[in-house]
Amino acid sequence: MKKLPIGISTLDKIINGDCVYIDKTQIAHKLIEDGGGYYFLSRPRRFGKSLFLDTLKEIFYGNKELFKDLYIYDKYPFEKHPVIRIIFGDGNIESKEDLNKKILVILKENQNELGIEIENTHNDVSDIFRETIIKSYKKYNKRVVILVDEYDKPILDNIEDKEIAKEIRDELKGFYSVIKGADEYLKFVFLTGVSKFSKVSLFSGLNNLNDITLNPNFSTICGYTQSELEESFREHLKGQDLEKIREWYNGYKWLGESVYNPFDILLFVSNNYDYRNYWFSTATPTFLLKLIEKNNYFIPNFENIILDETMLGSFDVDNINLETLMWQTGYLTIEKVENLLNIREYYMKIPNLEVEISLMSEISEFLTKSVESKKHSNNMLRALLKKDMENFETSLTSLYASIANNNFTNNKMYQYEGYYVSVFYSYIKALGLDIKNENPSNKGRIDITINLPETIYIIEFKTDGGGALKQIKEKKYHQKYVDSGKQIMLIGIEFDKNEKNISKIEYETAR
Repeated sequence: MKKLPIGISTLDKIINGDCVYIDKTQIAHKLIEDGGGYYFLSRPRRFGKSLFLDTLKEIFYGNKELFKDLYIYDKYPFEKHPVIRIIFGDGNIESKEDLNKKILVILKENQNELGIEIENTHNDVSDIFRETIIKSYKKYNKRVVILVDEYDKPILDNIEDKEIAKEIRDELKGFYSVIKGADEYLKFVFLTGVSKFSKVSLFSGLNNLNDITLNPNFSTICGYTQSELEESFREHLKGQDLEKIREWYNGYKWLGESVYNPFDILLFVSNNYDYRNYWFSTATPTFLLKLIEKNNYFIPNFENIILDETMLGSFDVDNINLETLMWQTGYLTIEKVENLLNIREYYMKIPNLEVEISLMSEISEFLTKSVESKKHSNNMLRALLKKDMENFETSLTSLYASIANNNFTNNKMYQYEGYYVSVFYSYIKALGLDIKNENPSNKGRIDITINLPETIYIIEFKTDGGGALKQIKEKKYHQKYVDSGKQIMLIGIEFDKNEKNISKIEYETAR
């Protein structure tokens, strides 16, 4: 049985270490042979971008024997080219000065590997970068390959400090602009990142840069497809529930076949098939949570996000759209695409159960800042499964009562019905339940529908006003589910903004 390449992003270690390797060299071959020359790929963190760049590096190094059992082996001449690698994956950069020091170290490492010397080290980093390209070209008499991994990490590391982020962005703009003016010396350029910052010169000035992020031909460039998983991990996953694995970890789509995050699968197998949030736990989405709070975002709207081409493509430090950032960082994915005359609309969704449970857990705790949130949500789940409405009311009231009063000091979220619904929705969604917001019926939209194995709960919310249950009954929301074969429970929940808690819960079984 082949080993698991956990934490390994170099092809040589994977191949010579007898580790599982999903062959992506057919895609690499297509990129090189298509003649585009300049490519950009956006993918979330820990999705295999670094491994793909290292694969390209080995191809351009001419290390043919490393590819002996892979697609590209007998289809490419493996001519050796000078390769410059710019890697921002390790360490944090907190200022323009840190950035320039980091770039100088990276360029010096490349110069040592290429066996070249830069005479005037007092020039700025852009000049040194250009000279490194030209000297590499002249020494080897071959066009140069440039591979940039996580080009945007220095910006994202400082995204919460707008001024520093802009300063670093502008510095990177000058550095990357060197690529534009070095075309005569370059054979192939490939850049990866998480986000597409519109004001970085790569996207505003490099006209021949091919953004393949949403090209269906390259949708599986990173990640594992279902067939790749079942073939390459056949022995590792013997006897496992493949459908449950798919529900938990598949679902990321870039206008082509959906894929798994490799990090999830490798840790899932190595941890004895324990279903946990492996990818999500590697980074807390603090900035996203702050944007949600700042915008008083209605959490159930995550079910109804539609982005256009502009919003999906890029943003800048000065104008960060929450949904765009969620898409580019992997918390949302594309469910389907529809054309409306000349406009293309992208319908978004949370990709899988891991992200849904983990993200909603983070959001629910952030919204309430309650130290007993898990206890209350678990109690609600037990009550719903048992159809115990008295304990459900007690648990829900306790949840809102546990919210620290200083949570409302500096904002007015509690004044809006949406806050209370967002709290309830995120807590229930964090349990992994089938829950729908604004569920349409022939008489209107149901605030919340929870679909459990034996019971369907139809819930309506009101703030400082009665009639929640009355509205459900008058509009006969339950009729949508009369053929489900399940018991249908109707629940009306009313809130008092002054008390910052539930004022009344009414419930009855649908007739």
